[in-house]
Amino acid sequence: MRYSILLALLLSASSLFGADKVQPLDTTVIEQTNAELSAVREEVAKAKAEATQAKEDSQRAIEELAQVKAQKEEELATMAAKEEMLQKNKSLRISVVGQGVAPMNTSSPAQAYALAKRAAIADAYRAIAEKVKGVRVDGHDTIKNMMIQRSTINTYVQAMVKNADVVETTFKEGLCEVEMEILISYSDFAQ
Repeated sequence: MRYSILLALLLSASSLFGADKVQPLDTTVIEQTNAELSAVREEVAKAKAEATQAKEDSQRAIEELAQVKAQKEEELATMAAKEEMLQKNKSLRISVVGQGVAPMNTSSPAQAYALAKRAAIADAYRAIAEKVKGVRVDGHDTIKNMMIQRSTINTYVQAMVKNADVVETTFKEGLCEVEMEILISYSDFAQ
């Protein structure tokens, strides 16, 4: 009898807690969640592989750029070694050719020759100044409707040229060419 009372109590307690309403688990929801989880894991693995590949590609590109930079620096060093430079206790000879054209309205061939020679000498002085001091270049473009309407380039050189020598002068068919040279030393520029 004690056992039957105890059993009755247990049955009534279980009915209170809803033990008789236990539902079987829905396996389709669990399978769908597992499938989604595995798809996300695959995507993460793919993203990691792509990131690793991108990192390796960028590292290779950096190494290639470093090699190209080293080659260019080596080429510049070789060019600088070959290029003439003004050094202490040494002189540098600069030779240029200037050109001048005789004007059409001259009174004599001698005047045409003299004017063409003067223009050629002035051109040679300019060329010497450009080689010694460099050239300042100013440019200006006007663009309208993605087309160049006007393009202007101005060059300037400012220098004092002394002791330039005329080596050779030729005059042919109204064109005068003057070859000039100048010998400069380090002391001319050291101040």
